[in-house]
Amino acid sequence: MKLLKLVPDDTNIKFLRWRVPFFAVSILLIAASWALVLTKGLNYGVDFSGGLEVRATFTQSAEAPVADLREKVATLGYGDPVVQRFGEDNQVSIRVRLPDEVSADKDAAQAAANQIVDKLKTDYPDFRLDGNDNVSGKVSGEFRTQAVYALLAAMLAVAIYIWVRFEWQFGVGGLFALFHDVSLTLGMFALFQLEFSLQIIAAILAIIGYSLNDTIVVYDRIRENLKKFRKMPLPELLDLSVNETLARTVMTSLTLLIALIPLLLFGPASLFGMVAGITLGIFVGTYSSIYMAAPLLVWMGVTSDSFIPTESATDKQERLARGEV
Repeated sequence: MKLLKLVPDDTNIKFLRWRVPFFAVSILLIAASWALVLTKGLNYGVDFSGGLEVRATFTQSAEAPVADLREKVATLGYGDPVVQRFGEDNQVSIRVRLPDEVSADKDAAQAAANQIVDKLKTDYPDFRLDGNDNVSGKVSGEFRTQAVYALLAAMLAVAIYIWVRFEWQFGVGGLFALFHDVSLTLGMFALFQLEFSLQIIAAILAIIGYSLNDTIVVYDRIRENLKKFRKMPLPELLDLSVNETLARTVMTSLTLLIALIPLLLFGPASLFGMVAGITLGIFVGTYSSIYMAAPLLVWMGVTSDSFIPTESATDKQERLARGEV
């Protein structure tokens, strides 16, 4: 039986031919992503924003009355609530900021939650409570700080590992590819205002791991080929290396997507943001390994002789003494 090959053995795609326009597009996407994060902001969940979140379903309605809910909850004295559809059209998430003294007191926070729920049950007969959470402002601030530290530590550890495992040029390329992947993921969450919670931090860490894995496979083949093909121009050598690892990259990505896409389409709403982030991460992680990590080696002046140890004067004398040219 003949084996199915998604990528033929003689594949020879000239990836590096388009490195400049693709790199320019990537820089623009990074800039646009951070512009969205800084202007629209991230839609923080209760984990990061603090306060109270009530999740509910209006069982007899096709759509939840989002605008009306904002007005009714606002009359309770907790400020302007954030009311968004959550999952189906008749499901909503209602988030309100509580005063620190209320949020820090478990009984007071529960009383505030009961007040909101009782109000909505009275005004909407088909209201069904699906759950509620409370996080104090102090704790949510600590969560945000720790999440940023976790992401920075992961990226720094990756850069150090690649630097030690290969050379500093590879470390720079790997770190820039990770920055690209994380930036585009944050941009997606800012653009679509998907809820940004601790689950999404886990998704970003998973993206970092996948991108690192793909980048190291490509870099390892590049290093092998640098030793084998001393006279080959570097862009051609990079194309060769990427094509040689393409079958592995395609198979890895497809097997992950086979598991993720059904979960994205039919999975619970509470997992949608995390699954969407990881799904995007697979695409941008594969892309960055080819069009971010590899081209940077060209622009940093890497050649086939870059990593050959420099011959000392003593070594040269010994070589000449042995009659070697």
